[in-house]
Amino acid sequence: MRLLLIADTHLPKRAKVLPSQLLDEVPRADVVVHAGDWVDTATLDLLQARARRLIGVYGNNDGPELRARLPEVAYAELAGLRFAVVHETGPAQGRERRCAARFPELDVLVFGHSHIPWDSTADDRLRLLNPGSPTDRRRQPYCTYMTAELAQGRLAGVELHRLPRGS
Repeated sequence: MRLLLIADTHLPKRAKVLPSQLLDEVPRADVVVHAGDWVDTATLDLLQARARRLIGVYGNNDGPELRARLPEVAYAELAGLRFAVVHETGPAQGRERRCAARFPELDVLVFGHSHIPWDSTADDRLRLLNPGSPTDRRRQPYCTYMTAELAQGRLAGVELHRLPRGS
């Protein structure tokens, strides 16, 4: 099972459209995961129309329309792994400890908010993934997203993809 992980698209404020490289990944993914801060409903509509399966949450910059359509935390079992998606996890310092305590039943937590890619493991069990942002690099050298493969109850092949500047 192939996953496409994105967050913090902030359309149309940070970019007018999603990068074509990212859109090309959508039909290749079995599941598209968006960890909040969509900003516009058009992006949600676009991904719902193109993705085989979409799991998304709202973020702190998402208004009432998105909050009415999306949960604050989404849960799913994918290929035998227990996932959750949330926008905010708090400061980087202490993140693993906080998330392991908040989500003791999970195998993978996908989050956003910082626009900073993150891949770590808490308590030798909980994988924490932040794909960064495909449209707003902030203090990062590149805009980013992630892909991952799930097989036989394992998360493998997690890859951070850098988008060309100006894409």
